[in-house]
Amino acid sequence: MPRLAVLILTRNEEAHIEACIKSASFADEIVIVDSGSTDRTQAIAESLGVKFVTHPMGDEGFAGQRNFALAQTQADWVFYLDADERIQEEAAEEIRHIVSDGAEAAYRVERKNIVFGKMMYHGGHRPDFVYRLYPRTGIHWQGKVHEGIETDLPRKTLHNVLLHYTYTTWNQYFAKFNHYTSLAAQSMFERNKRVGKLGALGHASFTFIRDYLLRGGCLDGFMGLTMSVMASVYTFVKYLKLINLYRLQDGGSK
Repeated sequence: MPRLAVLILTRNEEAHIEACIKSASFADEIVIVDSGSTDRTQAIAESLGVKFVTHPMGDEGFAGQRNFALAQTQADWVFYLDADERIQEEAAEEIRHIVSDGAEAAYRVERKNIVFGKMMYHGGHRPDFVYRLYPRTGIHWQGKVHEGIETDLPRKTLHNVLLHYTYTTWNQYFAKFNHYTSLAAQSMFERNKRVGKLGALGHASFTFIRDYLLRGGCLDGFMGLTMSVMASVYTFVKYLKLINLYRLQDGGSK
């Protein structure tokens, strides 16, 4: 019988990790790869009987962590799960069926985002599909920030799989905001991507129009407006950080 491992990346996830693990309890194995938690993440996880491995975040970013996690199991199939996600009960049976059937494919799954306690139906948060279920030997990850898979497998889609509890406090939001905009800027810098100040403003303006109007964020009320504004600011800040990296490279004179 083919075996399934659920792989979870963590860092200071004591508020989420128990519910996350319990939602994956149908798997044959659960492996956590932690990048340096200082809270009770490890204690909670180990009390639930999962395998806990510490591995610092390296230069390859999240793709490196996911590839490392892939090497921590010998299961036939793997499902990647973030600590702030929950596998819905009705999806567990479908995942088990896919694993037992053994027909190899890379599955992207539908993720429903809950932001500050509100389910998001439009804007930049819906629809949201992420690749998470694969045969263990059939994939490789690449990318520091928005990591993606390399695979020759056929690609399929599963619906109604994950609930994603993205943010609960603004302190949490801005901590991630600062971290991810820095990673994004560094990644663009390493690819020699350039943008000017007007370009940064243009990209930010388009992000707001896309999320609020074209993707219907306006239909999600005040939170739809808020997250569309913040997506625009995120875009603007990551390009400002990119511009600053080139400024520093040129001696800080511009």
